[in-house]
Amino acid sequence: MAMKNPYQTYQTNAVSTSSPQELTLMLYNGCIKFIRLSSIAMGKGDMEAKNTNIIKAQNILYELRSSLNMEMDLSQTMDALYEYMIAQLVTANIQNDASILKEVEGLAEEFRNTWKQAMEQAKK
Repeated sequence: MAMKNPYQTYQTNAVSTSSPQELTLMLYNGCIKFIRLSSIAMGKGDMEAKNTNIIKAQNILYELRSSLNMEMDLSQTMDALYEYMIAQLVTANIQNDASILKEVEGLAEEFRNTWKQAMEQAKK
């Protein structure tokens, strides 16, 4: 019987016991992390790691898009912004442009911070 990685077990438990709001926050944090890792890899010339991490960030943005309630006006705006961010990540990947990664990272941080504030307001 193979032993599980303790960190992997922790991550699985964290995801399975989190609220939908907390899961969204985790997605934003993961997106930011992967954009930063791709930027570091780009700086080192590690194209494989750059590509892998950009794809992970894109997949998170696709997941965020799929969770939107398109009956709400705000969701339609967020969908367009996520689509823009995904397109920018593709461009950054093709052109090896760290400044584009920085722009998308900034947008993801703004969304994360706003989401975090909304969660705190909802608790009050």
